[in-house]
Amino acid sequence: MRSIHKTQQLLISCCLLSLMLCFLTNCKSQKLLSSQGFAPKGGNLPILELPPPAPMPKIPDPLPVNSVALGDTAGVKEVKMDFPMASGPFQPTWKSIGENYQESAISWLREAKFGIWVHFGPQSAGMSGDWFARKMYIKGTTAYENHLKKYGSPVDSGYKEVLRDWNPRKLNPEKYVKLYHRIGARFLLIQGVHHDNFDLWDSKYQPWNAVNIGPHKDLLALWAKAAKKEGMHFGIAFHHEYSWWWFQSAFRTDSADRMFDGRLTLADGKGKWWEGYDPKLLYGINLREYKGMDEFQYRPDEGIFTRHLDYAKWYADRWALRILDAVNKYDPDFIYTDGDSSQPFSGWRTGTGFKSDADERMIASYFNLELARHGKQDVFSITKFFPAGQKGIVTTFEGRYPRTIKTDQPWLGENAVGDWFYRPDIIYDARFVIHCLLEYVCRDGAYAVNIPIRPDGSLEPACIEMLNDIGDWMKVNGSAIYGSKAWVKEGEGKDGKIHMIPAGSLSAKQAAFQYEPEDIRFTVGKDGKLNVFTMMVPPSGSKITVHSLKKGGDYDKPISSVKLLGYNGNIQWSQTEDGLIITLPATDKFKTALCFSIN
Repeated sequence: MRSIHKTQQLLISCCLLSLMLCFLTNCKSQKLLSSQGFAPKGGNLPILELPPPAPMPKIPDPLPVNSVALGDTAGVKEVKMDFPMASGPFQPTWKSIGENYQESAISWLREAKFGIWVHFGPQSAGMSGDWFARKMYIKGTTAYENHLKKYGSPVDSGYKEVLRDWNPRKLNPEKYVKLYHRIGARFLLIQGVHHDNFDLWDSKYQPWNAVNIGPHKDLLALWAKAAKKEGMHFGIAFHHEYSWWWFQSAFRTDSADRMFDGRLTLADGKGKWWEGYDPKLLYGINLREYKGMDEFQYRPDEGIFTRHLDYAKWYADRWALRILDAVNKYDPDFIYTDGDSSQPFSGWRTGTGFKSDADERMIASYFNLELARHGKQDVFSITKFFPAGQKGIVTTFEGRYPRTIKTDQPWLGENAVGDWFYRPDIIYDARFVIHCLLEYVCRDGAYAVNIPIRPDGSLEPACIEMLNDIGDWMKVNGSAIYGSKAWVKEGEGKDGKIHMIPAGSLSAKQAAFQYEPEDIRFTVGKDGKLNVFTMMVPPSGSKITVHSLKKGGDYDKPISSVKLLGYNGNIQWSQTEDGLIITLPATDKFKTALCFSIN
């Protein structure tokens, strides 16, 4: 009995020691996370500790419209931001980001190649296409007229009322993600916030968000959950760098010289449906005193808001913290910042108003956080139109194509079917989506296309038919797309000229465009085979000539077989001094483009 009792005591002592070690280890782990700027989140991924929202600084009284010159960007020193960032190897400089980044983190994008842009938000409610929230305050636009019909004058009923009433009841992210995956898409780019400054998630820093107003749902969470469930990569897009100057139209006046609802203050909301919500956090502040701010079409002129530098610092802090808040909550595979400058807050083009390192600091923090979460580098940042030469940064080509093959940096082609937000006259055609996909991948890029979602969250029947047609084509030809890379040239065309679908959003002009039998594009598949695409379906029994593969030419290599994807029979071909000549079998069942796999 005594020996058993001693054994029990020994076992108890061992258990207590084990528990103490676990406790100490856990404390040490939490201390480590805390020292790195992270806090455990419910036993899940570590998160970055973020501060509470800071109050907006005092704004100077506005001066007369168009009376103040913007400050000289070139003569202004870049402001070094100080918002909290995750500790790690990445410091808030492009040099540090480049030195520490491993390009293998972007490898999945080459494998995925084809994605869907979920460019959906409350501006779809205007049924007027892109930039509705700004244009609804500009007299003479379709957006202004549509808003008048539904809400009356934006003097009293402005964009905030659009937000209040918007409720996409038919939106079903899980259903749509399954559909997108089935048709061949392998990643999603999900809008977190557009220029309208309305966060589509449970935002810590923007009370004007989809949980508090409108749908009363965390839409970003629904999309992210659906993407993860389907095993798709996803990124979050942030367009709110524009927002602090984009809404200047809301400070204009109607024909009776009454200022629109951008004039309203927090105090004006007492007793109204928007009580407690500060309109300045939605519309920004009146900056019309600066020259060019009142009448710009796409962006202001280059310059610094010299009378509003405190506000600029506050806004840039908030811009970054909103992104990091979403990163904390949804753990995206990549982030995307919109713009047509070299980076956000560059002081020029869409970066007008402030010159700072907010972008570098935010990206470094994101990379450090994800490194701590996953133990490896597996994320990247898309900075729109970012110049080549910076590791870790993917750039984009919106509605246009590189002149030729582009391998000096990873990049993504992007455009929209119809428009970036819904309008009723959209044309749906699988051909122009497939043609754009081929134009991008043959130049070594990936492609994301925006699928328009109606204000209620539904897809038009013609849109679903288009998606299914894309899926049918991808089932046959996906092996020549996924994981492919550019060949030594992107393609060939009649008279030696590359003939390609017009740039821009996909609409009537693109649907009417016709490729010719001579129009050919190339990719190299993961299997090492050369893929030759015809950009239309030539008639049965006709011949096509691939001049780049002629005998004795620059790319002359022995050819052992030619296979048409989606066709089980043998293909007649010969290699001559004019080129590889292929005789087509019956092509009646094929649509849009053929792909020949050359071994």
